[in-house]
Amino acid sequence: MITPQLRGEPVMRTLSDQLYLDDLHVGQRFTSEAHTVDEAQIREFAVQFDPQPFHTDTQAAERTFFNGLAASGWHTAAITMRLNVESGPPIAGGIVGAGAELSWPTPTRPGDVLHVESEVLEITPSRSRPDRGTIVLVSRTINQRGDVVQILKARLIVPRRNRSAFSAATTSAARITPSAERVQ
Repeated sequence: MITPQLRGEPVMRTLSDQLYLDDLHVGQRFTSEAHTVDEAQIREFAVQFDPQPFHTDTQAAERTFFNGLAASGWHTAAITMRLNVESGPPIAGGIVGAGAELSWPTPTRPGDVLHVESEVLEITPSRSRPDRGTIVLVSRTINQRGDVVQILKARLIVPRRNRSAFSAATTSAARITPSAERVQ
């Protein structure tokens, strides 16, 4: 597996790789590449965004609930996002969230090698905006021991494949329908 670098250039996917709402199906699965988390990354993220001793100080962390240095859950979430964007579900238009549930059942530790396994749970075409819809995607971030360190259940906005046809139909309808009667 290739390990994406957090400071590297963003990976650009080609248009032919992208999946639209019409391409997705319930039960469809995606697995990302992997990322190794080290002590320096954990501390660096925590010092800037979550400066608690169990994220920044190895000795102090031994005396906490975590019994050792643990990555911030928000650091794990950021790694998950990077892995999904670079090598997870190739959603057309990007991974655009419309709400989520998030949990961290197991701490991420120095030396953990994380990857993300995602599955499409629901697909709902929009009734009012025919150029898009939503999906519910559950992404489990898993370490090298098979421990789930994060569960993200996200509702994502996904464009339909034939946006230009929908745009033309919407534009024609907008010319006919008075603005006060338009359905958004």
